[in-house]
Amino acid sequence: MNIRYFAWVRERVGVEEETIEVPASVATVADLIAHLKTLDETYAAAFDEEDAIRVALDQVHVEADTILGDAREIAFFPPMTGG
Repeated sequence: MNIRYFAWVRERVGVEEETIEVPASVATVADLIAHLKTLDETYAAAFDEEDAIRVALDQVHVEADTILGDAREIAFFPPMTGG
């Protein structure tokens, strides 16, 4: 799965984009976040405020309980404001 990180999430993880193999036990966005947090301290810090992180699955905004299914890309980013 291709994962993209934006703004402070990217700064904390240390990469803009990466491709990872997702374990079979990872079924939802929340499962993926929990998995990422176990990879190392940088991911744990990036997802420490997971309630503040927004998610897009194949460029569609989704909630944490969304099933990953056959998604090709997931993006994590902080809330955005417009003006």
